[in-house]
Amino acid sequence: MLENTTFWVAVAFFIFFAIVLRAGAHKFAGKALDERGQRIKAELEEAARLRGEAEALLKEYEAKRQAAEAEAAAIVTSAREEAERVAKEAHERVAEFVARRTAAAEAKIAQAEAQAAAEVRAAAADAAVKAAEQILRETVKGKLAEDIFAKGLGEVKGKLN
Repeated sequence: MLENTTFWVAVAFFIFFAIVLRAGAHKFAGKALDERGQRIKAELEEAARLRGEAEALLKEYEAKRQAAEAEAAAIVTSAREEAERVAKEAHERVAEFVARRTAAAEAKIAQAEAQAAAEVRAAAADAAVKAAEQILRETVKGKLAEDIFAKGLGEVKGKLN
């Protein structure tokens, strides 16, 4: 038995184990394990706290995203309504412009017709006066003819103007 190496290894192990226990190494090992457990527990608590903050931030950003989407939809709706209103106003302005232009053209046409009728009447009156003058000159002669012509001419011109 004294020659068995396994026996001496076991004896050395027990002696080493006794020295370690006597020196209080088990206290140091336990203390180190307790500290490590406390550190792990603190890290787990910190991770849980950070996860809670991350979830709160996620909810906050989700709410902000939904609010931004709603605002964007409202802006699009408002812009669409504004575009429709502007298009309607432009259409009304164009219709009003066309109506004014049509009325102005009709007024110019009426004025041109009136002016043409007045020119035709004036030309007809001048032709009638010349024809009357020609007839009177051929039929009436002398001082009497000149007096009648002058008087008639004055009356015709007075009635035409």
